This record gives sequence, C-alpha cells and structure tokens, in this order.
Amino acid sequence: MAHDDLRSFLDALDREGQLLRVTDEVMPEPDLAAAANAAPRLGDTAPALYFDNVTGFTDARIALNVHGSWANHALALDLPKDTPVKRQVEEFIRRWNDFPVAPEWREDPPWAQNTMDGDEADIFQVLPLFRLNDGDGGFYIDKAAVVSKDPEDPENSGKQNVGIYRIEVKGKRKLALQPVPMHDIAQHLHKAEQAGEDLPVAITLGNDPVISIVASTPMKYDENEYELAGALRGAPAPLAPAPLTGLPVPWGSEVVIEGVIEGRKREIEGPFGEFTGHYSGGRRMTVIRIDKISYRSRPVFEHLYLGMPWTEVDYLIAANTCVPLYQQLKTEFPEVQAVNAMYTHGLVVIVSTAKRYGGFAKAVGLRVLTTPHGLGYATTVIVVDEDVDPFNLPQVMWALSTKMNPSGDLIRIPNLPVLELAPQAQPPGITDKLVIDATTPVAPDTRGNYGNPVRDLPEAAAWLDRLQQLAADR
Repeated sequence: MAHDDLRSFLDALDREGQLLRVTDEVMPEPDLAAAANAAPRLGDTAPALYFDNVTGFTDARIALNVHGSWANHALALDLPKDTPVKRQVEEFIRRWNDFPVAPEWREDPPWAQNTMDGDEADIFQVLPLFRLNDGDGGFYIDKAAVVSKDPEDPENSGKQNVGIYRIEVKGKRKLALQPVPMHDIAQHLHKAEQAGEDLPVAITLGNDPVISIVASTPMKYDENEYELAGALRGAPAPLAPAPLTGLPVPWGSEVVIEGVIEGRKREIEGPFGEFTGHYSGGRRMTVIRIDKISYRSRPVFEHLYLGMPWTEVDYLIAANTCVPLYQQLKTEFPEVQAVNAMYTHGLVVIVSTAKRYGGFAKAVGLRVLTTPHGLGYATTVIVVDEDVDPFNLPQVMWALSTKMNPSGDLIRIPNLPVLELAPQAQPPGITDKLVIDATTPVAPDTRGNYGNPVRDLPEAAAWLDRLQQLAADR
C-alpha cells in the first residue's frame, strides 16, 4: 500500500516495530544528532526515531533515521521488512521497468493549512533547527526535495527536476544551496543565469518515503522523478501546484518553501559533515530568497544525519544508485548481471558481467565512468565475472585476490571529473579514476592458469534451502 505522506509511513513503521518514540526530554544539541548517529549501529533492522519533547522547542516533532535500515527501506517500498538487500535491488529493477507512471493532481494539500508570505516568512518559526555535527557551519536542511524546471523548456515535464541537496539556513528568509555541477538543478541555474534571470524553486520537507528515494536517484536529465515514484509505489504519485511558483510538489509534504535562487549571487556556505565521512570546507554557493512558506499544523521535521558511513544517507542512496547504473549498462551491454554502487554514493562501483571476448570487462568498466552518475561520482570500478555476486564482498575479494594481475588489469585515467566533495580530489573536482578487471581472462586473452576451477557440488543448492529451513524452524 503506497504512503501518500510522511505521517502515514511513520504509523506503518510503528505498527511494524520500526519506530522508536523517545519521550524523555532531550537537548536539541547534541542529543538529536547523536541519537541519529548511533541508530544505524543497531544493524539492518534499526528503527526510525521520533522526538516530541525537545528542550527549547514547545511544539517540535522531529523524525530521524526514517530510511536508516534495510528493514525501513523495504517497508518504504511496501516489501516485508526482512527482505534481503539483493532482493530489494532486484525488486527496484523490476518496478523501474514500469517507468514512467504519470502522477495525479489532488486538491486540498495538507501543507496549505498555514502560510507565511514575504517579509512575514520566518523559517525559524516553522522548523526546530539544530546542527547535525559539531563542526557544521550552521543549521542545515538536508532531506528536502528541491523542485525546479528547465527555464528554456519549462513545459517539458521530463526536464523538471526533483533532487535532494544540502541547504544551509542563512537567515529567516535566506538559504544557501550547493548545486553540484553534475546535477540537473545546476544546469537549470546555469540557463537562468545565462538569461539574466533568477531560478524559481520549491523546497518540500517531510515527504512520503518514496519521494525521498526518487529525489536522491541519479536519473537522466530528461527523466521525471515523479513518474519513477509512481512506478515504485505501484500507484500515481499525488501532486499539487505550489501556490506561488506553480511548481509541482508532493501533495503530502509537511512544509513547502517557495522562492528563487538569486542569479549570479554567491555567499560562503559550509563547512558541513558530508556523506563521504569528512567535512567539506566553506565555499561560495548559491543563495535562495524565501518568498512564501506553506506548512501543516504542527509539522513533522524530518532530518537526515550524515557522517562516517554507514548512516541513514547510505541506506537512502544505496539501491537507487545501483539501479540506474544497472539499467544504463544493461541497455548497451546485455551481458551485465548486477551492479553494486552502494558504497559512498557509488564512489566505488562493482559490476558483474559475462564477457564476449578478451578485454570486454575493461570496456564495461570504462563505460561506468561515462554514465550520468559515473561522471561525477564513480572513481574506482571493479569488474567481476558473472558468477561472482557483487553484493557479496568476500566473493569480490576472492576475485580481486585471484583474477586481477596488476600488470594488465589496472586502467588508470588521469584528470577526470568528480564532485568537489570527494576528499581524494586534487584539485577539488578533478581526480584520477581506476578500472580494475577482476574477471577470468577469455580468448584471445590467455593470461593466467584458470583451467581447473572448483565448482559447487550439485547438491549444494538443495542443502542451502534445507539448512535455511532448519534454521528458521529452530
């Protein structure tokens, strides 16, 4: 059953034992972030956290770690909470095949209950803001879906964008947003600035769980995130027009902030503890002027902790990074079997593939680096045989240990693009990239001695099923 808003999903998590309500009074700093930092360490069934007794905030309701476990991620996709990781990725691929599913328009969105306009708008009166890490340069909003359109083709729904970007609060009506050059919103902003215009945006907070997933999915420029949400939900994504900009926003959001990215205006933003496990420095970033805030009564503020992996962000951007890469590679290379890009948003990508001929695996690895996501993220690509499960790291390490010969299986390419947040980049935004061929050589490549592999016993598969059943019946 698809969830139309965050609140219904929190109720579902509660029913499944995946929501932990903290009723004791807590400090906004450091308690909230420390709890969100700690929660994923409870393992693949870590719960979401809900706080409504926070010192200094009389009416705060804060949700953390909502996607922060494989159990919660499965429930977001309406799967059993014990669905294995690989199975979740496979189901994601199956549903992607239904893309696109057109959204539906609904009236009376709950976020229209309250409004603040112009000079009366004050984000501090709406959100219980707090820092996530002690080295952050200020308060951040980091799980909002930012909606924008291509200013040269605003009627093309394929070219609109729904993306999650880090947003620093600079004042009651001022935000700073970091548009990574590889992201669609950066292209929208570039076009607006070339025309001497501001870029209208709508920032939606407290969204249904699938909107957060698609907003962090690296889709192609002309692919519509709401249409992917419909495919993943199995039902059209409900939308409503934002009242000031007219931009399409999720019907069930808790808060909708409208304004513009002011053309050619930049201010220092940062530092911020990022998904790489390192702080980014302060950089000159775009400035958003808030012109209208619409919000539900007593809104739930959903926040996303980032830091040393794994944290909630790593669960949120795991499956949805693997699948687009798989789909793009599979189109050109049908031999590709699976793609694991779960680690640090795909800075490392593992691909399993059959080979047509010698050198084929290296070609697949090089293609990863030129996919829309690979351009800005993939720095190391490991290619393994079709019978190696890229989600099984011991198998991947076995392939690296026995198949890879450094004299011919390492391809280093200098000075390629990467997002500036990658700490290994030097200078920021530029790095060497590496393809590692850890596959068995095939003709005409005759290196190595691979003529006597050990195979699984024919009865092993049946015994695996039998042992799993015995373990479940204990």
